[in-house]
Amino acid sequence: MTIVPLNEMPHEEQIALTRAVMAILDSWGLSSVQQIAVLNLPQGTPLRAMRRYRENTPFPDSPAVLERLDHIIGIADALRTTYPHNPAMGVLWLQQLNRRFQERPPLAIIVENGLQGLLQVRMHLDCSYDWHLDSN
Repeated sequence: MTIVPLNEMPHEEQIALTRAVMAILDSWGLSSVQQIAVLNLPQGTPLRAMRRYRENTPFPDSPAVLERLDHIIGIADALRTTYPHNPAMGVLWLQQLNRRFQERPPLAIIVENGLQGLLQVRMHLDCSYDWHLDSN
């Protein structure tokens, strides 16, 4: 899945995408400071901006933010298909220690390693995405 640039989407779709991603990050239990870092929002983004993103302001249209949105949605989708009968299990999986990540929770990998952490977790969860990278 590749997200089209926000400026190519109707405004309503931009807002819907922003709200959906904010709901994902909120469900993962990330603080506003962590969300700003994971999304790679511009330096100095005020914490109050996170409330606006939950309501009616779309994310900035930057390649760095779009790439992260793609990975966040990919991770959420992989968790949904891995745990189709219990969405809470996906959040639990993100918070539990994992051998693949040197006995650290995948969510810590995402928060601490930014884009690389998102990529690591997505590749672990979504083998089709990993295969896609290997074929390029």
